[in-house]
Amino acid sequence: MLGKPARDWTRLEQSYRGRMERGNAISGHKIVPHQDAVALMEAVIEPGDRVCIEGNNQKHADFLAAELARCSPERIHGLHIVQSNIALPTHLDVFENGLAEKLDFCYSGPQGVRISRLVKDGQVKVGAIHTYLELYSRYFCDLTPHVSFIAADAADRDGNLYTGVNTEDTPAIVEATAFKSGILIAQVNRIVDRVPRVDVPGDWVSYVIESPKPYYIEPIFTRDPAVITEIQILMAMMVIRGIYEKYGVTRLNHGIGFDTAAIELILPTYAADLGLKGKICRYMSVNPCPTLIPAIESGFIDGIHCAGSEVGMSDYVAARSDVFFIGRDGSMRSNRVFCQLAGHYADLFIGSTLQIDLEGNSSTATHNRITGFGGAPNFGSESRGRRHASPSWLLAGQEASRDPYRMPRGRKLVVQLVQTFSDPTSPTFVERLDAWTLKDSFGLPLPPVMVYGDDLTHIVTEEGIANLLLCDDLAEREQAIRAVAGYTPVGLGRDRAVVTRLRAKGAVVYPEDIGVDKRLATRDLLAARSIKDLVRWSGGLYDPPARFRNW
Repeated sequence: MLGKPARDWTRLEQSYRGRMERGNAISGHKIVPHQDAVALMEAVIEPGDRVCIEGNNQKHADFLAAELARCSPERIHGLHIVQSNIALPTHLDVFENGLAEKLDFCYSGPQGVRISRLVKDGQVKVGAIHTYLELYSRYFCDLTPHVSFIAADAADRDGNLYTGVNTEDTPAIVEATAFKSGILIAQVNRIVDRVPRVDVPGDWVSYVIESPKPYYIEPIFTRDPAVITEIQILMAMMVIRGIYEKYGVTRLNHGIGFDTAAIELILPTYAADLGLKGKICRYMSVNPCPTLIPAIESGFIDGIHCAGSEVGMSDYVAARSDVFFIGRDGSMRSNRVFCQLAGHYADLFIGSTLQIDLEGNSSTATHNRITGFGGAPNFGSESRGRRHASPSWLLAGQEASRDPYRMPRGRKLVVQLVQTFSDPTSPTFVERLDAWTLKDSFGLPLPPVMVYGDDLTHIVTEEGIANLLLCDDLAEREQAIRAVAGYTPVGLGRDRAVVTRLRAKGAVVYPEDIGVDKRLATRDLLAARSIKDLVRWSGGLYDPPARFRNW
């Protein structure tokens, strides 16, 4: 059209072809020897690129991460790292080595202290600490990677990938990168003639590198029943009677930890004796935690969708295809995004945290530990887009509204399950979250809050349950929280008269109010009291890691 400036609509495609030409000059083939990894990266990565390195709970492109850190900062610099998990030292070496300068991430785990130091030294500029779904969504918006490194179990000569049981984040990374002219480099454990299942088509993959050793994997969802305490069993009993039974929760997400492991292990005993089999906990979005085995074997659980896998659980999961999502090849296909969505639209999320303030805001980012949020911000938020009803959702909505003339809406149950002290000197309940201080030290526009108070519906401690749905205002909410905060300074600040009034209307519930007999809170209630018991429940299919074996 006359006067309209010419625009090149194929800029990204031309960039891709240029990168591929340079990469092919290194390898000459899609399968690249691992010795050429650095040369390949220096050929296809350009200064200022957004780079994603796959790495989450169960698998990491660790070889590629280490090789990137070995690249020359004269060739590659100014990178913007956009990845969910900063878990390995090499993930931060790229900043100290001058290759990268900006970071958008979700979870830092043991690298949290080092990130804080690098931020203070000006070597890392943090874009945001995201939720998983938020970061993956931005891959398809304004944070699309130019280059992504992923990890898979196997590849064939055409580059078709088999992710095995740990699909995890791979689909989100692959589709955002491959369909926006990005370079996709896959680290695989082995090259085979034929993959058992095509999880990623070969023409989406730019290069494949067989790693010198299998990708890193950590059994982070294994909880040894031997160290579950009687306090955790008491809290589990209160959850089952005061929340699961009361609301009839059938679709839920369990956070990881010993607190929720205790719930799972008393389903076949305590919950079964209450006649709750078939009435609660039928569908779960959670990784295949070994502590779920007794509940599965007892017929409590009908279905589980997993974000990832767990070391030693593959044979058991494969043998329970009615419960887990199993492919034709006989192995599970996890998917973090789908699991997050399933959990987001479930009836309940229950997890733990390190700090809770007087409004119910919680965070796992404290002065001493910055563990990140994992999936909790998405699981533990009110799903306002939900339109499907369930008895649990409707009852929670009725408690939240209590106005028969308002438009009826349901409500997701979001529960924090914590002990009043996270260790002998650290109260879980605080007047002000450490997140406020971290906001300043990280230079963030917002404090790193995991679950916001207005999303939270219940707090369960060894003292009792605070039902925040039944609190009329922030003053009542504060007193309900103080009522279950035990002997922390927050708990000692309770107004006994107000607490008595809140207890009368059910906003504060103690064990005796819901028929929980504290005398029963012993380890005898656990369906399995050791890892060896879990192996027996599985019929020998569960193969725990060596460090969990003492027989």
